[in-house]
Amino acid sequence: MLTDVQIQAHADRIRNDGFTVIEGAASPELIEGLITALQRIEREHQLGPAKTSFEGFKTVRINNLLTYDDLFWEVPLHGNVLPVVERVLDKECLLSSFCSLVLGPGQEAQPIHEDTQLIPLPRPHIPITINAIWALSDFREDNGATRIIPGSHKYDSSPEYGHDYAAVTATMKAGSVMLFDSALWHGGGANDSDERRFAFSCAYCWGWMRQQENLQLGIPQETAKRFPRRLQELCGYSVYKGQFGHIDNHDPIELLGRERGKRMVWEATDAKKAKMTGVAGKP
Repeated sequence: MLTDVQIQAHADRIRNDGFTVIEGAASPELIEGLITALQRIEREHQLGPAKTSFEGFKTVRINNLLTYDDLFWEVPLHGNVLPVVERVLDKECLLSSFCSLVLGPGQEAQPIHEDTQLIPLPRPHIPITINAIWALSDFREDNGATRIIPGSHKYDSSPEYGHDYAAVTATMKAGSVMLFDSALWHGGGANDSDERRFAFSCAYCWGWMRQQENLQLGIPQETAKRFPRRLQELCGYSVYKGQFGHIDNHDPIELLGRERGKRMVWEATDAKKAKMTGVAGKP
């Protein structure tokens, strides 16, 4: 696992350069299992390529991955990745989206874009979403490795859609994970090889933001009940700062049969006041 010094170094690179690569983040055994699971799911559910040019006519994207195989639960929680995200955002961040990105031979390059441009905030702004690109295959120049423009998260505008930009190819070995500020200009590369390129996109956001995928409705509650508690919280069964996301002043994690997490902010304020004055608060 990463040391605290390593976690801080990766977080600093994200803030300064817009991205960082955690080499060898996942074990070969986990990577092999994840690819095997993806291939099985494609067959069993007869899943095919996307239907839009942006998503890729020769790219298989599987959304709502947490519902398909328990092995996928390890990805958002991974101990070499999540601590870096939490250092850039905070420990009450949410999982925003989690999908596969399997590029088939002949897939054209994706237009350079940034993932926050539909959010009405002036650029540059603080990191609000962090994307983790998991290389399940080696990321090479010829098989669709992600292209990035380092430092572009600090630009005061978004890229012009369809415009050709000089970009750096983020090559990395299978098992490595590239984390980047989603305001960074980036795009999938072209797969000119004769093999499929396997990857995950696992994005996280602040706890006060709306997630890209509606995980509370998309994941059956019976499935969510089996998640580790931290994964339940990441999916939105939590209350940010004791205020945002509550249900009638209760932590939504109680819906999954868990004991509540933290007090609501109003209750915590009264408890703090009572402690300071020596007056017992209500139970």
